[in-house]
Amino acid sequence: MTEQNFYEQFENATLDVNIFDHSNHVKMAWIYLKKFELPEAMINFSKALKNFAAANGASGLYHETITFAYLILINQRLQLNENKVDWDNFIKANPDLFDWKNNILKKFYREETIKSPFAKKVFVFPDKI
Repeated sequence: MTEQNFYEQFENATLDVNIFDHSNHVKMAWIYLKKFELPEAMINFSKALKNFAAANGASGLYHETITFAYLILINQRLQLNENKVDWDNFIKANPDLFDWKNNILKKFYREETIKSPFAKKVFVFPDKI
């Protein structure tokens, strides 16, 4: 599937939910950040992700802090490479973004913060030093 088809199916909430694992969440965020500046990507991606979740009966899974934190991290990595890195090279250069079990947010957030209902609903700044 091309990146454009992947993006369009996500936007239309017709993407097969079974392929939308953590890696593909990261890829979709990467696509949005290639298309839009960070503030616009944050708005557009979170809106599309909420719509996709709702269309697949998973509205309660959306997590604002995780979504925004990953968008910010991915954007930082893209900007370090002047937004010129392709997907395969992005994966190779950023393996820490793809490990969901030991995800990078554990470096920045206390477990009770990231699991809180408030962090799910509202972006919370990192609270771990």
